[in-house]
Amino acid sequence: MNGLRVGIAGSTGAVGIEMLRLLEETAFPVSELSLFASERSTGMTQLYKGRPITIKPLSENSFRGLDLLLNATSAELAEQFLPIAREEGVRVIDNSSAFRMRPEVPLIVPEVNPDRIDSTSRLIANPNCSTIQMCVALAPFDQAFGIRRIIVSTYQAASGAGKEAMEELIGQTKAYANGSPLKAEKFPYPLLFNLIPHIDRFEENGYTREEMKMVNETRKIFEKPEWKISATAVRVPVIRAHSEAITLELEKDYDPNTIKALLGYAPGIVVRDDPEHNGYPMPADVAHRKEVFVGRIRKDLAFDNGVSFWVVADQLLKGAAWNTIQIAQILVERVWGIRA
Repeated sequence: MNGLRVGIAGSTGAVGIEMLRLLEETAFPVSELSLFASERSTGMTQLYKGRPITIKPLSENSFRGLDLLLNATSAELAEQFLPIAREEGVRVIDNSSAFRMRPEVPLIVPEVNPDRIDSTSRLIANPNCSTIQMCVALAPFDQAFGIRRIIVSTYQAASGAGKEAMEELIGQTKAYANGSPLKAEKFPYPLLFNLIPHIDRFEENGYTREEMKMVNETRKIFEKPEWKISATAVRVPVIRAHSEAITLELEKDYDPNTIKALLGYAPGIVVRDDPEHNGYPMPADVAHRKEVFVGRIRKDLAFDNGVSFWVVADQLLKGAAWNTIQIAQILVERVWGIRA
């Protein structure tokens, strides 16, 4: 087999656009490509390797003949259409939240648990964007010292709410420059010059659904249901790239001088930690990069075996599309024997 018949559902959204670009950039083994989106995009085209691909409407008949489907639609559409794709024999990688916590569905961060992908994997879930970048950073600490407690505060870009949210932030910036009122539709308040400590709906325990995704998904990915995790998720006026302040209580003591080396050798991580020269990760520098950047590494003052650090990653890439392509590369090699 020289290539696969691949589909992207939600190809015109922010994540779908990046998936399409990455398929071409990585020379993913595609013999035939199908693009699906909402009816308002039907008939339009997107370029792949210099040629236009006509966008088709997502329907019950969309999946016949496909080998692999990359899903970038909402959870509601995923629940409606992905079971149909599976019945057609299609392997599915789902970027929505629909199936992440199903016990039988692998929830994958390739730097952490790639062993969960094998030839029996018919549906694989891509974790929440904030969960992905945190888990990449946690893995070296878990392997070397063990983790007892995780406290994380996220500073999440507009991109986490989709293309329209990014456009709304840009529109608010233009409106402010023109002296016009700031309109808010994607968020409960204008995001420009503001912080909104509210992402997704509030749950009965006072945490938001976004925060509980980080708690539950992290426990599942590492298979550590006993981990104590507390998350606070905040929306910030950044276009793309999420930031996180993380504090860990480790099971073993550690030498602070070894932490940079530990992280520097870990897959998918770039250490940018040079406080004397103002060297630390920032969204403006990390946007459009595939790696997870770590800095501000220091011994924490609240826990005996504590360590605190700062993590930044592009939400649309490592937080979504790139993690999906990494999963697809592993799946293709293990199922079809093709080096992707």
